[in-house]
Amino acid sequence: MAIDTSSFKPGMAFYLDGEVHQILEFQHVKPGKGPAFVRTKLRKLKTGATFEKTFRSGEKFDDVFLEKINYQYLYRQGQELVLMDLDSYEQFPVDESVFGDQAKFLKEEMEVLALRAGSEMLGYEIPNFVELEVTQTDPSHKGDTVTGGSGKPATLETGAVVNVPFFVKEGEIVKVDTRTGEYLERVKK
Repeated sequence: MAIDTSSFKPGMAFYLDGEVHQILEFQHVKPGKGPAFVRTKLRKLKTGATFEKTFRSGEKFDDVFLEKINYQYLYRQGQELVLMDLDSYEQFPVDESVFGDQAKFLKEEMEVLALRAGSEMLGYEIPNFVELEVTQTDPSHKGDTVTGGSGKPATLETGAVVNVPFFVKEGEIVKVDTRTGEYLERVKK
C-alpha cells in the first residue's frame, strides 16, 4: 500500500531507496512562493543512523508494517548472544556486533525487543535503563570530591565499565542509561 507525505506521523515506517526508514519528526511547510514541502527527521532502522530529508508535498512511498517481537537474552557463547523467542521458546544465536555498544549491558534473562519488517530482521533494542551491580571499583578516599574529579571507573556485573561518583562502592546496584552508557543513580536494595 502506498502512503504520501500528507499521512506522515511520528513512528511511521516506509521504504526509501530500498531501505526501511522511520519518521522521528516532520513538519509541513507552505512557503509564500513555490510549492509546499515536508521537512523530516528520519532513522534508518538497519543502522540506526538519523538524518534530515525534505520531500515534495504529495510524494508517495511504500509503507512498512513493523512487527515488534519480545525475546529473552539467555547467555553469551563466544561472539554470539543466544536469544529465546518468548512465544515459541525457540533459541537462536545472534552476532554480538548486531547489538553494537548496547551488548555490554545485557544481563541474563533480560528482555530484548526485535523489529522485523516482513522476513527482514531490522535490529534489536534493549531497555533504555538497566540496574546492574558494581563488581569492581577503587575505594573512595577522604578528600576525593575536593579535587573536583568527575568520578571513578566501575566495572559492572556484565563487564561494562562506567564512570560513577566517588561514593559508589563495590556490591551496590547502579542505574545506567544504555543509550549513552552514563551512570544515573544508585539504587536502594
